[in-house]
Amino acid sequence: MTQSVVVQVGQCGNQIGCCFWDLALREHAAVNQKGIYDEAISSFFRNVDTRVVGDGGSISKGKICSLKARAVLIDMEEGVVNEILQGPLRDVFDTKQLITDISGSGNNWAVGHRVFGSLYQDQILEKLRKSAEHCDCLQCFFIIHSMGGGTGSGLGTFLLKMLEDEFPEVYRFVTSIYPSEYHLYPLFLIASLLMFFPQKSLFDIISKIDLMVNSGKLGTTVKPKSLVTSSSGALKTRHKKPFDAMNNIVANLLLNLTSSARFEGSLNMDLNEISMNLVPFPQLHYLVSSLTPLYTLTDVNIPPRRLDQMFSDAFSKDHQLLRADPKHSLYLACALMVRGNVQISDVRRNIERLKPSLQFVSWNQEGWKTSLCSIPPVGHSHSLLALANNTCVKPTFMELKERFMRLYKKKAHLHHYLQVEGMEESCFTEAVSSLSALIQEYNQLDATKNMPVQDLPRLSIAM
Repeated sequence: MTQSVVVQVGQCGNQIGCCFWDLALREHAAVNQKGIYDEAISSFFRNVDTRVVGDGGSISKGKICSLKARAVLIDMEEGVVNEILQGPLRDVFDTKQLITDISGSGNNWAVGHRVFGSLYQDQILEKLRKSAEHCDCLQCFFIIHSMGGGTGSGLGTFLLKMLEDEFPEVYRFVTSIYPSEYHLYPLFLIASLLMFFPQKSLFDIISKIDLMVNSGKLGTTVKPKSLVTSSSGALKTRHKKPFDAMNNIVANLLLNLTSSARFEGSLNMDLNEISMNLVPFPQLHYLVSSLTPLYTLTDVNIPPRRLDQMFSDAFSKDHQLLRADPKHSLYLACALMVRGNVQISDVRRNIERLKPSLQFVSWNQEGWKTSLCSIPPVGHSHSLLALANNTCVKPTFMELKERFMRLYKKKAHLHHYLQVEGMEESCFTEAVSSLSALIQEYNQLDATKNMPVQDLPRLSIAM
Protein backbone atom coordinates (compact mmCIF):
# COMPACT_ATOMS: atom_id res chain seq x y z
CA MET A 1 0.00 0.00 0.00
CA THR A 2 1.33 3.43 -0.92
CA GLN A 3 1.12 6.57 1.20
CA SER A 4 0.97 10.28 0.47
CA VAL A 5 1.98 13.35 2.46
CA VAL A 6 -0.02 16.57 2.42
CA VAL A 7 1.99 19.80 2.77
CA GLN A 8 -0.16 22.78 3.73
CA VAL A 9 1.49 26.16 3.17
CA GLY A 10 0.12 29.53 4.24
CA GLN A 11 -3.28 30.55 5.54
CA CYS A 12 -5.30 29.32 2.57
CA GLY A 13 -3.37 26.05 2.29
CA ASN A 14 -3.91 25.24 5.95
CA GLN A 15 -7.61 26.11 5.87
CA ILE A 16 -8.27 23.92 2.83
CA GLY A 17 -6.11 21.16 4.31
CA CYS A 18 -8.02 21.25 7.58
CA CYS A 19 -11.30 20.92 5.66
CA PHE A 20 -9.88 17.97 3.69
CA TRP A 21 -8.83 16.08 6.82
CA ASP A 22 -12.22 16.65 8.42
CA LEU A 23 -14.06 15.28 5.37
CA ALA A 24 -11.63 12.34 5.05
CA LEU A 25 -12.16 11.34 8.68
CA ARG A 26 -15.94 11.48 8.23
CA GLU A 27 -15.67 9.31 5.13
CA HIS A 28 -13.47 6.68 6.76
CA ALA A 29 -15.70 6.63 9.85
CA ALA A 30 -18.73 5.89 7.68
CA VAL A 31 -16.93 3.03 5.89
CA ASN A 32 -14.80 1.62 8.72
CA GLN A 33 -17.38 1.56 11.50
CA LYS A 34 -15.32 -0.81 13.68
CA GLY A 35 -12.51 1.73 13.81
CA ILE A 36 -9.85 -0.72 12.64
CA TYR A 37 -6.59 0.72 11.35
CA ASP A 38 -6.38 -0.75 7.86
CA GLU A 39 -4.62 -0.09 4.55
CA ALA A 40 -7.26 2.39 3.44
CA ILE A 41 -6.67 4.59 6.48
CA SER A 42 -2.89 4.16 6.33
CA SER A 43 -2.73 5.84 2.92
CA PHE A 44 -3.14 9.29 4.52
CA PHE A 45 -3.04 8.57 8.27
CA ARG A 46 -0.56 6.84 10.52
CA ASN A 47 -1.29 5.03 13.79
CA VAL A 48 0.73 6.53 16.62
CA ASP A 49 1.23 4.88 20.01
CA THR A 50 0.60 7.66 22.51
CA ARG A 51 1.21 5.69 25.71
CA VAL A 52 3.73 7.37 27.99
CA VAL A 53 6.79 5.37 29.02
CA GLY A 54 7.81 6.01 32.63
CA ASP A 55 11.31 6.24 34.10
CA GLY A 56 11.31 2.56 34.97
CA GLY A 57 10.37 1.55 31.45
CA SER A 58 6.74 0.86 32.34
CA ILE A 59 3.97 2.05 30.06
CA SER A 60 1.30 4.17 31.70
CA LYS A 61 -2.37 3.39 31.26
CA GLY A 62 -4.50 5.51 28.99
CA LYS A 63 -5.00 6.14 25.34
CA ILE A 64 -3.12 3.49 23.37
CA CYS A 65 -3.08 4.92 19.88
CA SER A 66 -4.15 7.92 17.88
CA LEU A 67 -4.61 8.67 14.19
CA LYS A 68 -2.23 11.32 12.92
CA ALA A 69 -2.52 12.93 9.52
CA ARG A 70 0.43 12.47 7.18
CA ALA A 71 0.77 16.22 6.99
CA VAL A 72 3.24 19.07 7.36
CA LEU A 73 1.74 22.43 8.32
CA ILE A 74 3.69 25.58 7.43
CA ASP A 75 2.74 29.21 7.96
CA MET A 76 4.84 32.25 8.73
CA GLU A 77 1.93 33.75 10.66
CA GLU A 78 0.84 31.43 13.45
CA GLY A 79 -2.82 32.46 13.78
CA VAL A 80 -4.42 29.87 11.50
CA VAL A 81 -2.28 26.96 12.74
CA ASN A 82 -3.01 27.92 16.34
CA GLU A 83 -6.71 28.01 15.53
CA ILE A 84 -6.45 24.50 14.06
CA LEU A 85 -4.64 23.25 17.17
CA GLN A 86 -7.41 24.62 19.36
CA GLY A 87 -10.19 23.19 17.20
CA PRO A 88 -11.84 19.77 16.92
CA LEU A 89 -8.99 18.39 14.77
CA ARG A 90 -6.24 19.34 17.21
CA ASP A 91 -5.37 15.69 17.96
CA VAL A 92 -5.11 14.78 14.27
CA PHE A 93 -1.91 16.75 13.67
CA ASP A 94 1.51 15.89 14.99
CA THR A 95 2.82 19.03 16.70
CA LYS A 96 6.34 17.97 15.70
CA GLN A 97 5.34 18.46 12.06
CA LEU A 98 4.42 22.13 12.31
CA ILE A 99 6.49 25.17 11.31
CA THR A 100 5.29 28.66 12.19
CA ASP A 101 6.62 32.17 12.65
CA ILE A 102 4.96 35.25 14.09
CA SER A 103 5.84 38.04 11.67
CA GLY A 104 4.22 36.79 8.44
CA SER A 105 5.43 37.43 4.89
CA GLY A 106 3.57 40.69 4.41
CA ASN A 107 1.80 39.47 1.24
CA ASN A 108 5.18 39.63 -0.48
CA TRP A 109 6.30 36.71 -2.64
CA ALA A 110 9.94 37.75 -2.34
CA VAL A 111 9.84 37.70 1.47
CA GLY A 112 8.27 34.24 1.55
CA HIS A 113 10.60 32.86 -1.09
CA ARG A 114 13.92 34.56 -0.37
CA VAL A 115 13.78 35.37 3.34
CA PHE A 116 11.72 32.60 4.94
CA GLY A 117 12.79 30.05 2.35
CA SER A 118 16.43 30.39 3.36
CA LEU A 119 15.62 30.79 7.05
CA TYR A 120 13.46 27.67 7.36
CA GLN A 121 14.95 25.46 4.65
CA ASP A 122 16.62 23.02 7.05
CA GLN A 123 13.57 22.77 9.32
CA ILE A 124 11.21 22.16 6.41
CA LEU A 125 13.50 19.53 4.95
CA GLU A 126 13.70 17.78 8.33
CA LYS A 127 9.89 17.64 8.59
CA LEU A 128 9.56 16.36 5.03
CA ARG A 129 12.13 13.63 5.61
CA LYS A 130 10.46 12.62 8.85
CA SER A 131 7.12 12.35 7.06
CA ALA A 132 8.73 10.26 4.32
CA GLU A 133 10.30 7.94 6.92
CA HIS A 134 6.85 7.24 8.35
CA CYS A 135 5.71 5.92 4.96
CA ASP A 136 6.26 2.35 3.79
CA CYS A 137 6.04 3.47 0.17
CA LEU A 138 5.80 7.23 -0.39
CA GLN A 139 3.94 7.90 -3.63
CA CYS A 140 3.43 11.64 -3.75
CA PHE A 141 3.38 14.97 -1.99
CA PHE A 142 0.19 17.02 -2.13
CA ILE A 143 1.04 20.71 -1.88
CA ILE A 144 -1.91 22.96 -1.01
CA HIS A 145 -1.37 26.71 -1.13
CA SER A 146 -2.50 30.04 -2.52
CA MET A 147 -0.66 32.37 -4.89
CA GLY A 148 -2.28 35.46 -3.40
CA GLY A 149 -0.19 36.05 -0.30
CA GLY A 150 3.45 35.86 0.71
CA THR A 151 3.91 32.55 2.51
CA GLY A 152 1.70 30.38 0.33
CA SER A 153 3.10 31.81 -2.90
CA GLY A 154 6.72 32.55 -2.03
CA LEU A 155 7.51 29.79 0.44
CA GLY A 156 5.21 27.45 -1.50
CA THR A 157 7.25 27.76 -4.68
CA PHE A 158 10.47 27.48 -2.67
CA LEU A 159 9.10 24.22 -1.25
CA LEU A 160 8.39 22.90 -4.74
CA LYS A 161 11.99 23.38 -5.75
CA MET A 162 13.13 21.71 -2.53
CA LEU A 163 10.92 18.67 -3.20
CA GLU A 164 12.27 18.38 -6.73
CA ASP A 165 15.85 18.41 -5.44
CA GLU A 166 15.39 16.14 -2.41
CA PHE A 167 12.66 13.75 -3.64
CA PRO A 168 13.03 13.74 -7.44
CA GLU A 169 11.25 10.39 -7.86
CA VAL A 170 8.19 11.36 -5.81
CA TYR A 171 5.25 12.95 -7.63
CA ARG A 172 4.31 16.51 -6.72
CA PHE A 173 0.59 17.28 -6.95
CA VAL A 174 -0.03 21.00 -6.55
CA THR A 175 -3.39 22.50 -5.64
CA SER A 176 -3.22 26.26 -6.00
CA ILE A 177 -5.79 28.97 -5.39
CA TYR A 178 -5.07 32.28 -7.02
CA PRO A 179 -6.81 35.67 -6.84
CA SER A 180 -7.30 38.22 -9.61
CA GLU A 181 -4.13 40.06 -8.57
CA TYR A 182 -2.04 36.98 -9.31
CA HIS A 183 1.62 37.51 -10.10
CA LEU A 184 4.01 35.54 -12.29
CA TYR A 185 6.08 32.69 -10.90
CA PRO A 186 7.98 30.36 -13.23
CA LEU A 187 8.64 27.70 -10.59
CA PHE A 188 5.34 26.01 -11.34
CA LEU A 189 7.26 24.40 -14.17
CA ILE A 190 8.72 21.96 -11.63
CA ALA A 191 5.39 20.53 -10.44
CA SER A 192 4.43 17.07 -11.66
CA LEU A 193 0.81 18.08 -11.98
CA LEU A 194 -1.00 21.28 -11.12
CA MET A 195 -4.67 22.01 -10.51
CA PHE A 196 -5.32 25.71 -10.14
CA PHE A 197 -8.54 27.37 -9.06
CA PRO A 198 -9.20 31.08 -9.63
CA GLN A 199 -11.17 32.61 -6.78
CA LYS A 200 -13.48 34.17 -9.37
CA SER A 201 -14.46 30.76 -10.69
CA LEU A 202 -15.08 29.38 -7.21
CA PHE A 203 -17.11 32.45 -6.30
CA ASP A 204 -19.22 31.99 -9.44
CA ILE A 205 -20.10 28.46 -8.33
CA ILE A 206 -20.98 29.61 -4.82
CA SER A 207 -23.14 32.38 -6.29
CA LYS A 208 -25.06 29.83 -8.36
CA ILE A 209 -25.77 27.79 -5.22
CA ASP A 210 -26.79 31.01 -3.46
CA LEU A 211 -29.20 31.82 -6.27
CA MET A 212 -30.72 28.35 -6.08
CA VAL A 213 -31.13 28.65 -2.31
CA ASN A 214 -32.79 32.06 -2.51
CA SER A 215 -35.08 30.94 -5.33
CA GLY A 216 -36.29 28.01 -3.26
CA LYS A 217 -35.24 25.46 -5.88
CA LEU A 218 -33.23 23.49 -3.34
CA GLY A 219 -35.90 23.66 -0.66
CA THR A 220 -34.54 22.29 2.60
CA THR A 221 -31.66 20.48 0.97
CA VAL A 222 -29.09 23.06 2.07
CA LYS A 223 -28.19 22.53 5.70
CA PRO A 224 -28.38 25.70 7.83
CA LYS A 225 -25.05 25.11 9.58
CA SER A 226 -23.05 23.88 6.61
CA LEU A 227 -19.98 25.52 5.16
CA VAL A 228 -22.13 26.71 2.29
CA THR A 229 -24.62 28.73 4.29
CA SER A 230 -24.86 30.65 7.51
CA SER A 231 -27.68 30.19 10.00
CA SER A 232 -29.65 32.92 8.27
CA GLY A 233 -29.62 31.06 4.97
CA ALA A 234 -27.32 33.51 3.19
CA LEU A 235 -23.89 32.49 1.99
CA LYS A 236 -20.98 33.00 4.32
CA THR A 237 -19.31 34.99 1.57
CA ARG A 238 -21.34 37.81 3.09
CA HIS A 239 -20.28 37.05 6.63
CA LYS A 240 -17.14 36.71 8.66
CA LYS A 241 -15.69 33.65 6.89
CA PRO A 242 -16.00 34.47 3.19
CA PHE A 243 -13.80 31.68 1.90
CA ASP A 244 -15.17 28.67 3.80
CA ALA A 245 -17.49 27.58 1.00
CA MET A 246 -14.75 27.97 -1.64
CA ASN A 247 -12.28 26.01 0.47
CA ASN A 248 -14.87 23.28 0.89
CA ILE A 249 -15.21 22.85 -2.88
CA VAL A 250 -11.44 22.38 -3.27
CA ALA A 251 -11.26 20.03 -0.25
CA ASN A 252 -14.11 17.98 -1.69
CA LEU A 253 -12.25 17.72 -5.00
CA LEU A 254 -9.16 16.43 -3.18
CA LEU A 255 -11.37 13.94 -1.36
CA ASN A 256 -12.50 12.49 -4.68
CA LEU A 257 -9.05 12.71 -6.22
CA THR A 258 -7.61 10.54 -3.44
CA SER A 259 -10.53 8.11 -3.20
CA SER A 260 -8.80 5.40 -5.25
CA ALA A 261 -5.79 5.61 -2.97
CA ARG A 262 -7.97 5.31 0.12
CA PHE A 263 -10.63 2.76 -0.85
CA GLU A 264 -11.07 -0.38 -2.89
CA GLY A 265 -12.55 -0.44 -6.36
CA SER A 266 -12.88 -2.63 -9.41
CA LEU A 267 -10.72 -0.25 -11.45
CA ASN A 268 -8.73 1.94 -9.12
CA MET A 269 -6.38 4.60 -10.45
CA ASP A 270 -3.03 5.15 -8.78
CA LEU A 271 -2.10 8.78 -8.24
CA ASN A 272 0.99 8.31 -10.37
CA GLU A 273 -1.22 7.00 -13.19
CA ILE A 274 -2.97 10.36 -13.33
CA SER A 275 0.28 12.11 -14.11
CA MET A 276 1.51 9.43 -16.50
CA ASN A 277 -1.71 9.45 -18.52
CA LEU A 278 -2.65 13.12 -18.42
CA VAL A 279 0.71 14.84 -18.90
CA PRO A 280 2.19 13.91 -22.29
CA PHE A 281 4.64 16.84 -22.10
CA PRO A 282 6.21 17.87 -18.76
CA GLN A 283 5.55 21.58 -19.34
CA LEU A 284 1.84 21.11 -20.03
CA HIS A 285 0.78 19.79 -16.66
CA TYR A 286 -2.11 22.17 -15.91
CA LEU A 287 -5.43 20.41 -15.43
CA VAL A 288 -8.99 21.63 -15.71
CA SER A 289 -11.32 19.96 -13.24
CA SER A 290 -15.05 19.50 -12.79
CA LEU A 291 -16.86 17.73 -9.99
CA THR A 292 -20.39 16.51 -9.42
CA PRO A 293 -21.77 16.70 -6.83
CA LEU A 294 -19.80 19.75 -5.70
CA TYR A 295 -20.64 19.39 -2.04
CA THR A 296 -20.56 16.63 0.54
CA LEU A 297 -23.49 15.58 2.67
CA THR A 298 -22.26 17.90 5.43
CA ASP A 299 -23.31 20.83 3.24
CA VAL A 300 -26.01 20.03 0.74
CA ASN A 301 -28.54 17.24 0.33
CA ILE A 302 -29.07 17.66 -3.39
CA PRO A 303 -31.06 14.81 -4.94
CA PRO A 304 -28.81 12.44 -6.91
CA ARG A 305 -28.37 13.27 -10.57
CA ARG A 306 -29.13 10.68 -13.17
CA LEU A 307 -25.91 8.91 -14.09
CA ASP A 308 -25.87 10.10 -17.71
CA GLN A 309 -26.63 13.66 -16.63
CA MET A 310 -23.68 13.51 -14.24
CA PHE A 311 -21.33 12.78 -17.14
CA SER A 312 -22.88 15.54 -19.26
CA ASP A 313 -22.46 18.02 -16.40
CA ALA A 314 -18.78 17.14 -16.04
CA PHE A 315 -18.10 18.39 -19.58
CA SER A 316 -20.34 21.44 -19.54
CA LYS A 317 -18.96 24.94 -19.22
CA ASP A 318 -21.00 25.70 -16.09
CA HIS A 319 -19.47 22.88 -14.06
CA GLN A 320 -15.78 23.67 -14.63
CA LEU A 321 -13.75 24.94 -11.67
CA LEU A 322 -12.01 27.28 -14.09
CA ARG A 323 -13.62 29.86 -16.35
CA ALA A 324 -13.15 27.84 -19.49
CA ASP A 325 -15.05 25.77 -22.02
CA PRO A 326 -13.11 22.57 -22.76
CA LYS A 327 -15.66 21.42 -25.35
CA HIS A 328 -14.55 24.16 -27.72
CA SER A 329 -10.85 23.54 -27.15
CA LEU A 330 -8.44 20.67 -27.71
CA TYR A 331 -8.10 17.74 -25.31
CA LEU A 332 -4.68 16.20 -24.77
CA ALA A 333 -6.11 13.63 -22.36
CA CYS A 334 -8.94 13.17 -19.90
CA ALA A 335 -9.44 11.16 -16.71
CA LEU A 336 -12.79 10.18 -15.23
CA MET A 337 -12.73 9.20 -11.56
CA VAL A 338 -16.08 7.64 -10.70
CA ARG A 339 -17.25 6.67 -7.22
CA GLY A 340 -20.17 4.51 -6.17
CA ASN A 341 -22.11 1.62 -7.67
CA VAL A 342 -21.23 2.36 -11.28
CA GLN A 343 -20.28 -0.25 -13.87
CA ILE A 344 -17.48 0.10 -16.40
CA SER A 345 -20.11 -0.39 -19.10
CA ASP A 346 -21.85 2.78 -17.87
CA VAL A 347 -18.60 4.72 -18.16
CA ARG A 348 -17.81 3.39 -21.64
CA ARG A 349 -21.34 4.11 -22.86
CA ASN A 350 -21.11 7.71 -21.70
CA ILE A 351 -17.65 8.18 -23.21
CA GLU A 352 -18.96 6.98 -26.56
CA ARG A 353 -21.96 9.29 -26.20
CA LEU A 354 -19.81 12.34 -25.46
CA LYS A 355 -16.89 11.69 -27.82
CA PRO A 356 -18.51 13.26 -30.93
CA SER A 357 -18.76 16.61 -29.11
CA LEU A 358 -15.15 16.56 -27.85
CA GLN A 359 -12.00 17.13 -29.86
CA PHE A 360 -8.82 15.24 -28.94
CA VAL A 361 -5.36 15.74 -30.40
CA SER A 362 -4.82 13.53 -33.45
CA TRP A 363 -2.13 11.43 -31.80
CA ASN A 364 -4.23 10.63 -28.72
CA GLN A 365 -7.77 10.07 -29.95
CA GLU A 366 -8.35 7.44 -27.25
CA GLY A 367 -6.77 9.52 -24.52
CA TRP A 368 -9.17 8.43 -21.78
CA LYS A 369 -8.26 7.13 -18.35
CA THR A 370 -11.00 5.85 -16.07
CA SER A 371 -11.21 4.64 -12.51
CA LEU A 372 -14.00 3.07 -10.45
CA CYS A 373 -13.98 3.36 -6.67
CA SER A 374 -16.76 1.39 -5.04
CA ILE A 375 -17.13 3.76 -2.07
CA PRO A 376 -19.25 6.85 -2.88
CA PRO A 377 -19.04 10.14 -0.97
CA VAL A 378 -21.02 10.03 2.28
CA GLY A 379 -24.71 10.47 1.58
CA HIS A 380 -24.46 10.24 -2.20
CA SER A 381 -25.04 7.29 -4.51
CA HIS A 382 -22.22 8.21 -6.88
CA SER A 383 -19.92 11.04 -7.91
CA LEU A 384 -17.65 11.97 -10.77
CA LEU A 385 -14.41 13.92 -10.90
CA ALA A 386 -13.23 14.79 -14.40
CA LEU A 387 -9.65 15.95 -14.93
CA ALA A 388 -8.75 17.26 -18.35
CA ASN A 389 -5.50 18.37 -19.92
CA ASN A 390 -7.01 20.86 -22.34
CA THR A 391 -5.85 23.92 -24.25
CA CYS A 392 -8.75 25.91 -22.77
CA VAL A 393 -6.33 27.01 -20.03
CA LYS A 394 -4.51 29.20 -22.56
CA PRO A 395 -6.82 32.26 -22.27
CA THR A 396 -6.24 32.26 -18.51
CA PHE A 397 -2.48 32.44 -19.03
CA MET A 398 -2.88 35.12 -21.72
CA GLU A 399 -5.02 37.23 -19.40
CA LEU A 400 -2.48 36.68 -16.62
CA LYS A 401 0.36 37.88 -18.82
CA GLU A 402 -1.58 40.91 -20.04
CA ARG A 403 -2.51 41.94 -16.51
CA PHE A 404 1.04 41.50 -15.32
CA MET A 405 2.53 43.49 -18.19
CA ARG A 406 0.21 46.43 -17.52
CA LEU A 407 1.56 46.65 -13.99
CA TYR A 408 5.14 45.85 -14.93
CA LYS A 409 5.35 48.61 -17.54
CA LYS A 410 4.39 51.08 -14.83
CA LYS A 411 6.88 49.48 -12.42
CA ALA A 412 3.93 49.20 -10.04
CA HIS A 413 4.81 47.60 -6.68
CA LEU A 414 8.19 46.55 -8.07
CA HIS A 415 10.11 48.19 -5.23
CA HIS A 416 8.38 45.97 -2.67
CA TYR A 417 10.08 42.96 -4.26
CA LEU A 418 13.43 44.46 -5.22
CA GLN A 419 14.09 45.67 -1.67
CA VAL A 420 14.36 42.03 -0.59
CA GLU A 421 17.92 40.75 -0.70
CA GLY A 422 18.55 38.41 -3.61
CA MET A 423 15.66 39.68 -5.74
CA GLU A 424 16.57 41.12 -9.13
CA GLU A 425 14.43 42.48 -11.94
CA SER A 426 15.60 39.62 -14.12
CA CYS A 427 13.32 37.35 -12.04
CA PHE A 428 10.34 39.11 -13.61
CA THR A 429 11.65 39.06 -17.16
CA GLU A 430 12.40 35.35 -16.85
CA ALA A 431 8.87 34.77 -15.55
CA VAL A 432 7.37 36.61 -18.53
CA SER A 433 9.57 34.62 -20.89
CA SER A 434 8.49 31.32 -19.31
CA LEU A 435 4.83 32.25 -19.54
CA SER A 436 5.16 33.40 -23.15
CA ALA A 437 6.80 30.09 -24.06
CA LEU A 438 3.98 28.21 -22.33
CA ILE A 439 1.34 30.15 -24.29
CA GLN A 440 3.20 29.41 -27.50
CA GLU A 441 3.14 25.68 -26.69
CA TYR A 442 -0.65 25.82 -26.46
CA ASN A 443 -0.81 27.88 -29.67
CA GLN A 444 1.03 25.13 -31.49
CA LEU A 445 -1.44 22.55 -30.26
CA ASP A 446 -4.48 24.66 -31.12
CA ALA A 447 -3.11 25.14 -34.63
CA THR A 448 -3.43 21.38 -35.21
CA LYS A 449 -7.22 21.36 -34.73
CA ASN A 450 -9.06 20.06 -37.81
CA MET A 451 -5.73 19.52 -39.57
CA PRO A 452 -5.14 16.27 -41.50
CA VAL A 453 -2.61 14.00 -39.85
CA GLN A 454 -0.20 14.19 -42.78
CA ASP A 455 -0.10 17.98 -42.48
CA LEU A 456 0.56 18.13 -38.76
CA PRO A 457 3.70 20.14 -37.88
CA ARG A 458 6.41 18.79 -35.65
CA LEU A 459 5.67 20.22 -32.22
CA SER A 460 8.59 21.75 -30.34
CA ILE A 461 7.18 20.43 -27.06
CA ALA A 462 7.60 16.80 -28.09
CA MET A 463 10.31 15.08 -26.13
